This record gives sequence, structure tokens and C-alpha cells, in this order.
Amino acid sequence: MEALIPVPVVLPLLAAGLKLAIGGRLRGLQSLISVVTLTTVLVVSAVLLVAADTGGPLVTYAGGWDAPIGIALVADRLSTLMLVVSSAVTLCVMVYSISQAYADQERTAPLSIFHPAYLIMVAGVSDAFLAGDLFNLFVAFEMLLSGSYVLLTFGGTESRIRAGATYVVIGLASSMLFLVGIAVAYGATGTVSTAQLAERFSVLPEHVKLLVELLLLLVFVVKAAIFPMSAWLPDSYPTAPAPATALFAGLLTKVGIYSIIRLEALLFPGGPVSGLLMWAALLTMLVGVFGAVAQTDIKRMLSFTLVSHIGYMVFGVALSSVLGLAGAVFYVVHHITVQTSLFLVTGLIERRTGTTSLDRLGGLMRLAPLIAVLFFVPAMNLAGIPPMSGFLGKLTLIQAGVADGSPMAITLVVGSLVTSLLTLYAVATTWNKAFWRTPPPGMIKKVGTVLEGEETPVIRATGTEGITGRAIVTSSTIPLPLLGSAMALVALALSFTVLAGPLSALAERTAGELMAREPYISAVLGGER
Repeated sequence: MEALIPVPVVLPLLAAGLKLAIGGRLRGLQSLISVVTLTTVLVVSAVLLVAADTGGPLVTYAGGWDAPIGIALVADRLSTLMLVVSSAVTLCVMVYSISQAYADQERTAPLSIFHPAYLIMVAGVSDAFLAGDLFNLFVAFEMLLSGSYVLLTFGGTESRIRAGATYVVIGLASSMLFLVGIAVAYGATGTVSTAQLAERFSVLPEHVKLLVELLLLLVFVVKAAIFPMSAWLPDSYPTAPAPATALFAGLLTKVGIYSIIRLEALLFPGGPVSGLLMWAALLTMLVGVFGAVAQTDIKRMLSFTLVSHIGYMVFGVALSSVLGLAGAVFYVVHHITVQTSLFLVTGLIERRTGTTSLDRLGGLMRLAPLIAVLFFVPAMNLAGIPPMSGFLGKLTLIQAGVADGSPMAITLVVGSLVTSLLTLYAVATTWNKAFWRTPPPGMIKKVGTVLEGEETPVIRATGTEGITGRAIVTSSTIPLPLLGSAMALVALALSFTVLAGPLSALAERTAGELMAREPYISAVLGGER
């Protein structure tokens, strides 16, 4: 089984290199390689999850060097669960991307650019989940950020370049801070292995431990878009192409949350920053959801709810209990699929109408009833309507907060209920304006044609007199693979409701393993203690 651990990292990198060698030729082969690669990664991840759940953490070392020198890749319950969910999501988004590129016969941003960047980002995400030392985690972040830089600016429009510049600056600044944190940790302990750090931090002076914890936590707070380091996200994600936005929303912030879970549970259990994390969770939930309520664009509304619901995951981590961590793990899995599916469906709305502005949308329930259903179901799941998985995840977190009983935990319980109600208000208002009300005059309803050679492309369509903005081809029909990939993600999110019992039990076992710490440390270090 250990031989399978590097596959989710190595296989996408090999496929990306092969695609770069192929170049712009053989578009069908490009697509086939991507789908086969991601399907293989999904299957391998599922096998590793079963093995880690039944037999404990699995470890392999790059280059054959054993601990503590070798670069360890660790597959425990948490990392393999994240791998399975992320692999399923990336596969669905890839199918969506391929279908969209073929339907639009896209030439300005060809598949030969998109696919390698996409696969490099997938490899970085997988490496982050499997990394057994801080420096390998840094390398993983750089891989996924390198791919995301390309995807965010895909197409080269002015708005994407501007948003990409902000994203790059934030990414580089947090990476530099990450290196500083790694250097301080190494200087204090003589290692960057997370298993060895877990042992050596226990004998360090408290002020040194606190310095390292705060440095690393600040890095992951930026990458996870936790308040007050969240302002960059709503201005960056909505400008990207629909598949890239969906993938960013579903996965990239969750890599930061995963790192916080690993940091707090393994290296600093019950540390003094728990109270700080509780305040961050509360402010992230409330600031994010108030921002969502104020938006008049679907993408920006979803971007603010993305920030808001990260607060739920931080809530579970901050409680430092098995039940709290179990709720956080369950909610991460739920949120990856729900948020990704909402952004993909929003891409369908934009394709159908040419806009995501609520001021220009209406009547889509009659014009596109299937899209209306595909948006409504995950929107209600995000809001936490019983008995959906969003409700079950929030219920677990609320139970953990009540069990904690501290004034701050109870305040967080109240804050999470308020956030859930305001989320329901935001998504219900959005659905009502976009799908239910009478369509405003001039809404695009037919196939649009982009006029080439314009500095600012103009979209001509039946029922419009000329709408300036980004070059979007609208269509009254949506290709089946586009609908199919969105439907698959919505169904996957709904399956967590049906499989809530087994998934909750797995989340509890995962949380118990994280809090125990010893299974992870023993698996990595063995006799090198």
C-alpha cells in the first residue's frame, strides 16, 4: 500500500509534463490524459482511505531515506479523506472545463495551457494533504499556487490580470512568511518533520512555542481567508473562469484549513491561541455573511459565503475536542462539494444569460428549470436546511460548543445560528431574484455573438441592444457534459446526507486519531524516537 501514496502527487505531474510535450496538438488526447489521470488518482485515494481507516497511518519516504532524514508522505484518515473528496471534485470540474472549451471552440486560452496548470495545481493540493514535514508542505503550497496563478488569469482580460496581481502578491507574501516560520521552527528544534516537531515542542519554552505557532498560524490564516486576512478573496475569485473559480472556492481555502487542523491537533494541542481562534471564527462567520447579504452579484455573494463558512471549520478546531474536530472534518468535506457545485451552476447561469448580476437576471425558473433546481438544492444545503449535510455538520459543531460550555463557545454557538439564518436569507434572495421574479427588459435569451476586433468586446443577442463587458458567448442550450458534471457534484453533496451515519463515524475516528497524536508519530518515526 505504501507504494501507492506518491501516486496522487507524481501522476498529475507526469501527465502535466506529457501535455506540455504534446502542446496544442491532439486536443482529444489532452482531454483523455486529464480524465484518466484524475480518475486514477480518485481510485488510488479511495484505496488509501480504506487502508488508513482499517490499518492506521501509512508512510513512505522519498528517495528511500528513512526517518528522520527522508521526506515523509503520510496517508492517515484525515489526509486520505481529503484526497478522496478533492479528487472527486477535480474530476468533475475537469469534465466541465473540457466540455466548455469544446463547446466554445476556445482558441485564445487553449487546453494546452489550461490542462498542465490544472494538473500541477492538483498535484500541489495532493502533496499538501500528504506532506509529513513543513518544508514539503511549503513546496506543495508553491505548486498549487503556481498552477492557480495561471488559472486565475486564464484568458488575459483586464479584470483577471488585476485580480491575479492581488492574488500573486498575497500568495508571495504569505509564502515568505511561511519560510520565516519554518526557519524559526528549525532553529528551535533542529527538524522540520511534523512528527519530530510534535515531540520536541513539548520540551521547548512556552514563549518559543507560541512564536512558532503564531507565525505558522498567520500563514494558514491568510491562505484559508480567515478574517481579518480575508479581504483578498471576494475580489480575486469571481473574476476567474467558472471552472477555476469553482475549484478555488472548493479546494484552495480548504488546504489552509487542513493545515490549521494538522498544526493545532498535532503540534500545539490545547495551545493558548484557542481563544484567539474562537474570535477569528466568530468574526469570519459574521463579517462574511454580512458581506454576502449586501451583494448584487451571484459570484460575489458566493465568495462572501465562502469566507463566512470557513468560520464554522475554525470553530470546530478552536474547541480542541474530539467532537469539535469531528464537526470540523465533516463540515470541510460537505463544504468542498457544496461550494464547488454552486460556482459551477453559477457558470451555467452566466453561460445561459451572459451575466451573474442580480439586477439583470430574472425568470430563469421558466427559461432554465433544471439550472434553477441545480442551484436551489446546494444553496439550501449551504444554508443548513434539515436534513441535509450542512445542517448535520452545523448541528455537530453546535453540540460541541454546548458541551464545551465556556462563554466564548456559547457565543460562537449563537453566532453560528445567526450566520446560518443570514446565509439562508442571502441565498433565498438570490434565488428569488435570479429565478423567480419577472425577467428585466433586455435579458439575454438567445445565442449571442462576440464581435472580434473590439477593444471591449460587445455581445449581441436577441432582446439586447448591445451589452459591453467580458466576451461571453451565451446560449439557450447547455451542452450535456456541462450539466452532467454540475449534476454529479450536486448529487455527491446530497449523498453525504444519505451517508451521514458512516461519514460522521469516519469523521469521529479521524478526530480521535488526530487528538491521540501517537498513531501519526509512531507511524512516521518508528524506532527513531
